[in-house]
Amino acid sequence: MAEVQGGGDSGDVRPELEEDLSEVSDFLKAIGKQIKLLRERAGLTQKEFAKKVGYTESLIGAVEQGKRTPQRELLEASERVLDAGGLLIVTSDDIESAKAKARVRHPEWFRGYAKLEAKAQELHCVSLYSIPGLLQTEAHARAVFSMRHPVLSEDVIEARVAARMARQEVLSKWPRAVFSWVIDEGVLRRPLGGWDVHSAQLRHLLAIGNTRGMVLQVLPVDREEHAAVDGPFILITPKDRTQMAYIEVQTSSRLITEQREVRIMNARYGTLRAQAHTPQESLALIEKILGER
Repeated sequence: MAEVQGGGDSGDVRPELEEDLSEVSDFLKAIGKQIKLLRERAGLTQKEFAKKVGYTESLIGAVEQGKRTPQRELLEASERVLDAGGLLIVTSDDIESAKAKARVRHPEWFRGYAKLEAKAQELHCVSLYSIPGLLQTEAHARAVFSMRHPVLSEDVIEARVAARMARQEVLSKWPRAVFSWVIDEGVLRRPLGGWDVHSAQLRHLLAIGNTRGMVLQVLPVDREEHAAVDGPFILITPKDRTQMAYIEVQTSSRLITEQREVRIMNARYGTLRAQAHTPQESLALIEKILGER
């Protein structure tokens, strides 16, 4: 069993881990502009290009805007599709360097889990108090970081938001990993950031719940039994590794590798899914909440 001290998926930051990210950001924007220019020269829309390289249109858009770090596989596929004459391939090493620098946007205690998450073949999450980081919209994430106490600087907020959005790249990889989430109904009824931000977040959850390979369930507040009363947790199976569990509370986090404990938490997750609404009922509830305003 491994234990890592620090904050939770909230992504709070320790000031001593921060550095100037402008150079990395400018570099990624430059790469994104190159890809966009080559794509447009080839006469391809983002949707057409995304289909040819095997990634989602939203990810291509984020890469072209410099908001996501392109993987080597994406650069190689883009090189072939766009006939870039080696222009994109030669940036691969620089991309890896930029990714290494960008990783400092995660607090030190969180980096180990973030690496496992990026390689996840299965990920199952119980969320009782907040929208899971992998499912947050950019506006929701910014609202969450902006309400931190003690308050975070604007630079730190933007770095944390960028890091959270970058983590979501795992949702776009293909072949897609197996994902499921059980979210407490109370989370869906708390309009963090205001209704405009919250309604967009709920619509994003509907899109996730309607995506193949992703299962979203809501645990209703009127249940008389609750298998996760001890708190939220994540079950994760990285590539070529056995399943692990990850828990966070306030300023502490813990990665659990002891298989007896992991099996117990797996059993709890199964029970919790049975106590929750079905995926179809869950999406209907989200739509109902959206219609209440």
